[in-house]
Parts: sequence; structure tokens; C-alpha cells
Amino acid sequence: MTHTPVQFPEGFLWGASTAAHQIEGNNTNSDWWVKEHSTGTNIQEPSLDACDSYHRWDEDMDLLASLGFTDYRFSVEWARIEPAEGHFSRAELAHYRRMVEGAVARGLRPMITLHHFTVPQWFEARGGWTAEGAVELFARYVSACAPVIASDVSHVCTINEPNMIAVMAGLAKRGEIGFPPAGLPFPDEDTTVAVVAAHHAAVKEVRAIDPSIKVGWTVANQVYQAEPGAEAVTAAYRQPREDVFIEASRGDDWIGVQSYTRTKIGADGPIPAPADVERTLTQWEYYPSAVGHALRHTAELVGPEVALIVTENGIATDDDARRSDYYAGALNEVAAGLEDGLNIQGYLAWSALDNYEWGSFKPTFGLIAVDLETFERTARDSAKWLGSLGRTRELPRLAD
Repeated sequence: MTHTPVQFPEGFLWGASTAAHQIEGNNTNSDWWVKEHSTGTNIQEPSLDACDSYHRWDEDMDLLASLGFTDYRFSVEWARIEPAEGHFSRAELAHYRRMVEGAVARGLRPMITLHHFTVPQWFEARGGWTAEGAVELFARYVSACAPVIASDVSHVCTINEPNMIAVMAGLAKRGEIGFPPAGLPFPDEDTTVAVVAAHHAAVKEVRAIDPSIKVGWTVANQVYQAEPGAEAVTAAYRQPREDVFIEASRGDDWIGVQSYTRTKIGADGPIPAPADVERTLTQWEYYPSAVGHALRHTAELVGPEVALIVTENGIATDDDARRSDYYAGALNEVAAGLEDGLNIQGYLAWSALDNYEWGSFKPTFGLIAVDLETFERTARDSAKWLGSLGRTRELPRLAD
């Protein structure tokens, strides 16, 4: 038994997301390219050509538009736009501008992310986010992106998952490179301060380019769930890893909610998921309800004035039917949030393509399969179903 479908609000964003380094290929001037070709890391394989989307972005957009999606979130690559300090590539700015125009021509509204984990090698070499002048350098880069975003772009994300940037900075100080498992280590506090300042500076630059652009950033929501009696422990654990970044978005136009699974917290901290739970290819607990918890918690912290957009949500699996099931469960949560009056203005799946998941191509998140030898794209059944909802402007509301 199903309930009457929930209608999308007018202008609801319905799409899929990608990140430049994970799909473009040969991002040779970035800090991650160096990490991928260094010894002593836990990076399993380098990105190399990735999905070759730098040259095949038009194919990707053709597919997304034909499937019924109305929005496409993609990032511009700082290491391409400013490959050497103070040198801004006119050719690369023109490349990303063509992508914006290509999206619009296909009926896709482009959401542009200005920073998705990677920085230029020169920026990393001078000390990264905590070096003197780093915030100003990022603001200068944002200003230089004006030719890309000054028209036809309604939504801009300044920085993707700043809490993960701070966590990775903390790991790097301990000699660890890459992404941690669920249950995040303590973020580097200086990096937290720096990326919050960089975000606020970037918001000012974007609004100076065009005050009509809706600007925000995205947060990795871990969906911390307190075991009985561990509420205070959970709140204290969550504050530096998530809440400080959500709170920094007060005053923004929107905030991106990005969730995949949950983390249970007991009196002594994170509790590993039981051995018998269903797990995804990333070894995360299969938990489609995560996005509903993340939306509600974020709304509590930012208030109704800041719009909520699900900018990433998905599952790494080699069973596409299970992928569709996950999305159905997640959308049930989105529908419930809309019914309860949450200011949810969009849903963008992760990911449009199978891609480079920060160390390995094995976790397949893509709605669209990619053959890494031929670069052939094949839309999965989950993509066809999810895209079709963009045409009907209706969210399925499953039985409770």
C-alpha cells in the first residue's frame, strides 16, 4: 500500500552530483594527484584518466537530461583555473563556462561547487588552509570564477564538506592520508577556523559577482544517534565534527545536506555497527533513513530561513535493484520532511557517474555505469527510475 505522492515544490531541484577530480581525469596540478603518486599512503590506486569527463562532459549532460533530471551539480577545479599562484587560466575559465552554457542548453540548471576537496599543489605547498593569507587566496580565486558563474547559475556551493577537510587535516598531522571510516577522528581546530572564514569570505565574493545567486556550502552529516543515556556525549562528540559547520551557514541562502549512513554513540563514543547488518561497498551500514535524520537535525540548527538541499545521497553497491531500494527509502524521508513543513528545495543524488572515490574506483555509486577502458556510459535502471520522477514532479510516499 502506498500513500498519495507528494508534489515537488515549484522550482524543486532534481538532479545528480559529481566532483571534478573524481570524474575529469589527469588533474595533474592538484594536491590529490601528488598524494595518489606518493608512497606510504592508504590510497589504493591513482585517478589517472578517471571518467575522462573533462572531454566527455557533454555526453554526461546529454544522458542526465534525457533521463529527466533538471539539475546537475558539478565542480570547477581550482588547480586548473589557477595552476600557478596568481596565474588564472583563461582557457580553463572558458572551459567551465562552456559547461555552464551546455547544461543550460540541455535544460539542466547548473549548481557550481567552487571547492570539492582538491587544492592546487602550490596552495598545499605553502601550508594549505592554515597558512597566512590562505583565506584571501581562496577569496581571490572565487572572484576569478566570475566568468563562469556570473550568469545562468542560480546556486553556488563555496566548499564541499568542510568538516571532512578539517578531519583529514587532523589525520595528516598524524601521518595518515585519505578518508577515515565512520566515526570521525577529531578535526584539526585551526583548519576548522580557516575553512569557516574562507566560506564567509567566499559568500561575500559570490554575492559581489551577482547578489541573486543563492550561495551556501555542504556538510557531511554523520547522523549521530545517541544510545539511551548518551545524549550529552553525543552532542559533545557531534559539535566539533558537524554542528560548528552547520551553524556557520546561518545567514546563507541554503545549506547542502549530505548523508549516507548513521553513527551510533554510546557512553564511550562511537559504537561499531553489528557484524550482521547489511553493508554497502564502502562498508557503511545500509541505512536509507539517514537523510531524514540529517535534514531534521540541520533544520533545527539553521532555522526555516536557510533552505535545505540534499546535495549528496546514495549508495555504493553492485546490486542496482538495491540502489533503487535505497533511493526509495531516502525519498520517503524527504517526502515526510516536506509534509512536515521543512524548507527542502532540492534533491541531488550521489553520484551521476561511477567515479574515483578518493583512492579507489571499486565503490560504484553511479546512477550511470562507466567503462574505465572505453569510457562508455550506460544508464542503470535506477537512473531511469530516479530521472523519471523529475518529469512528474512527484515524490513517492511509501507506506510507513
